[in-house]
Amino acid sequence: MTTTQRLKHLLTLEELTAEGLTDLLELAKDVKTSPATYAQTLAGKKVALLFEKASTRTRISFEVGVVELGGYPVVLNGSDMQIGRGESLSDTIQVMSRYVDALMIRTFAHETVETLAAHGTIPIINGLTDLHHPCQVLADLLTVEEHFGQRQGKILAYVGDGNNMAHSLLLGGALSGMTVRICSPAAYAPDQTIIDQAKVLAQKSGGRIEQYTDPVQAVTDADVIYSDVFASMGQEEESADRLKAFQGYQVDQTLLRSAADDVIFLHCLPAHRGEEVTAEVIDGSHSLVFDQAENRLHAQKALMIELIGVMN
Repeated sequence: MTTTQRLKHLLTLEELTAEGLTDLLELAKDVKTSPATYAQTLAGKKVALLFEKASTRTRISFEVGVVELGGYPVVLNGSDMQIGRGESLSDTIQVMSRYVDALMIRTFAHETVETLAAHGTIPIINGLTDLHHPCQVLADLLTVEEHFGQRQGKILAYVGDGNNMAHSLLLGGALSGMTVRICSPAAYAPDQTIIDQAKVLAQKSGGRIEQYTDPVQAVTDADVIYSDVFASMGQEEESADRLKAFQGYQVDQTLLRSAADDVIFLHCLPAHRGEEVTAEVIDGSHSLVFDQAENRLHAQKALMIELIGVMN
């Protein structure tokens, strides 16, 4: 089983069409239910996993995923490589292209993955940058589809910082024909260029992009409420200011009651209980955060099959 659109890289989700996204999620479902079928699709393949940011779910899901597909993961820490001592990204990826079959990188500047894709000859997977988190959203959309049976027409309300998660949810939700509502203080709104890109995609798919500053308005009748930490990695010094700015943006039981009766709560994790979400919500009956976390494995296996897999 392969998707109709052969990918070269996954940097932002804009590399996918609506049809390509659907095919990729269908493949992820099949990988999840019939893992043995795909046990040798990366046989003989080597996948470098490069971490310049700390990681739990990304590292474990990719490393386990490569092994379960019959490949060999090469786990690297940026500080241990020559790029930590000034070697250029272009030189690094040209060398790596002769050693491995793909590179997944979790890093800071989005320009890093763009440079790697421009100068290498192997697929580049964005495991996270400060601007986008596409692999997480593949898992999120898989979770939504598993639970509701569809993505089209569903309302997803993201409450919090207009960060990399908000950006990728905008693009992924727009490709899915969903209504994506982003609710954040005006000073923490998503990048306008990405909002505009998502609106173009939404026009084609029948979705909608909406912005709010009032959480109650944003979540009214929502099918999905999504939250993330108020201060991401690298923003720790801003934590106190951000906690003040995001007062009133906590997802609690009162806010949940404004949403649809069968609303689900999603969070990319790690979560700070008592800040962006209460323990009552994230540990409650509406929460699917651990199903969502598991789906990182299945969605990413599908992605690697599409990028470098060999199917009989």
